[in-house]
Amino acid sequence: MTSRNLAYLSNYSIYSAMALYTIAFFAHAIEVSFSVKTTEVDDKTSFDFSRTEKSGRIGTAMMILGFIFLFAGVILRGASAHRVPWGNMYEFSITGALAFSGAYLFALAKYKLRWLGLPVSIAVLLTLGTAITVLYRPSAPLVPALKSTWLAIHVSAAIISGGVFLLANTIAATYLILDRMEERGGRSEWAKKLPTLEVLDQLSYRLVAFVFPLWTFAVIAGAIWAESAWGRYWGWDPKETWAFITWVAYAAYLHARVTVGWRGRKAAWLCLFAGSTFLFNYIYVNIYGTGLHTYSGL
Repeated sequence: MTSRNLAYLSNYSIYSAMALYTIAFFAHAIEVSFSVKTTEVDDKTSFDFSRTEKSGRIGTAMMILGFIFLFAGVILRGASAHRVPWGNMYEFSITGALAFSGAYLFALAKYKLRWLGLPVSIAVLLTLGTAITVLYRPSAPLVPALKSTWLAIHVSAAIISGGVFLLANTIAATYLILDRMEERGGRSEWAKKLPTLEVLDQLSYRLVAFVFPLWTFAVIAGAIWAESAWGRYWGWDPKETWAFITWVAYAAYLHARVTVGWRGRKAAWLCLFAGSTFLFNYIYVNIYGTGLHTYSGL
């Protein structure tokens, strides 16, 4: 099969994944919206999800199928160019969406997180929509500076870390929204169906603690690659600088929780701040920044 045909198959796989994520979004929206309030026990409202159980399962199935088709799209993109598929912003974005949805499915297998399917499907659709409309570039060989085995090591670690970080940030943002509701008198009906603030706070922390060592490895691997490519380990290039700022921000978040005892609102805001530095590096520095790391392809 020719590279051109593989590139077309990659595009079709990604379009199919978007269709599946769209179905997942509607299925999860129905699940949350049409669950039924049942009883009041000790001033706590409980909800019966049995009427929407089928919708929830459909949503999960579509998320899994969407992940499979997106995975195929990423693999086919790499096969069409005879390299790893991380040479420009389009490829970073589709792989980042894959890592984000993969992090959700991994967490779903361990925790009862099906309610997160709704915001995750929205975020994935926005990422893929932006990728195919704004960031898309035809499949092409790598620029010389990226032709290294360190590309697969460094970038894969960074993408996986980013996916889990963004999942933790989604949970932290949910915490802040629900906390504000409770401060103003109580959750709305739909919000009562979501986990307690304590559960959200702990889950966000566990995700960051789980993936922070991988992000540390990604930064170190990037420095080793820089020495091999440019003859120096660190040069305070904009992308290097912001990667370090992200590392410091998440390290501060973990330090604040473990040694200072930060919980709840303060920890959630710090988690979001750390996530914003990652997104700034990913979006602004990649597109508008200058330096040795300008490989967006735009």
